[in-house]
Amino acid sequence: MTVKPLEAIAIVGPTASGKTAAALALAQALQPQGGAEIISVDSALVYRGMDIGTAKPSREELAAVPHHLIDTLDPLHSYSAAEFAKDASRLIRDIRARGKTPLLVGGTMLYLKALLEGLNDIPAADAQVRAQIHQQAEQLGWPALHAQLAQVDPQTAARLAPGDSQRIGRALEVWTATGQTLSSFHQSAKANAPDWHIPVISLEPTDRAWLHQRIALRFEQMMAAGFMEEVKALRARGDLHPDLPSMRCVGYRQAWEGLDAGWSEAEILERGIFATRQLAKRQITWLRSMPERLVVQADAPDALVQVLQRAETARS
Repeated sequence: MTVKPLEAIAIVGPTASGKTAAALALAQALQPQGGAEIISVDSALVYRGMDIGTAKPSREELAAVPHHLIDTLDPLHSYSAAEFAKDASRLIRDIRARGKTPLLVGGTMLYLKALLEGLNDIPAADAQVRAQIHQQAEQLGWPALHAQLAQVDPQTAARLAPGDSQRIGRALEVWTATGQTLSSFHQSAKANAPDWHIPVISLEPTDRAWLHQRIALRFEQMMAAGFMEEVKALRARGDLHPDLPSMRCVGYRQAWEGLDAGWSEAEILERGIFATRQLAKRQITWLRSMPERLVVQADAPDALVQVLQRAETARS
């Protein structure tokens, strides 16, 4: 049987699981085979001026290996999974043409899903239906609408936080306008999925407490590095607001709300850590729905060795 040539390698996992270190180690290991370039699979790293709260790779890390889809957009703008799939497809072709291996690295699973499984024919937004849903949310609250979504589309609801107004609203809008679930549109896209050969290496801890400790430490380090000053500078622009996708990123949302409500930095820290843990939980749920992934124990002492072994097996 003829094996299709490998087009890229994906390194995914929940936040704070060690994806950046794994990608840099793999890129170094691939130097004798032409080297690698990294394509960020992260809905927050695309934004300029959002460096501390996104744990953006350092200047040294960015200089060590060429990176793409980082610092490409102003926070005022939005970036969709469809746009990512289009941009990533182009970048994969360009990187391969340079004789290098593309590494897809990040935790925005919707982006990776759009690339691997293709796009769907979900109808455009309906302003009238959206307005009705938002009016209902004002009366009942988004957690109540999340519960409604769980009744009609449990698969989509399972990967969304009860307060994720943007995605809950969109899923209910699709259901109301079409009578079909958002998950059914995603499933139908698989029939027309591109024929990619992209193995997915997934960094997943066996001990959830290990991940929680890393998340807490990262948020504490962000705060010490000036995260609140970064958020205050974004607010001071005057053209950003908390409903923008950029400002709804985990951490930024809690900091913005905290500044509005007069929370202490300790409370913002606590809420930010909790929200990040919830994000990690949703990311793990996404990953477990991908049976073809190659799992690496993120909390194992030899995690980086496991990543290199998985990649070598996938390339052979």
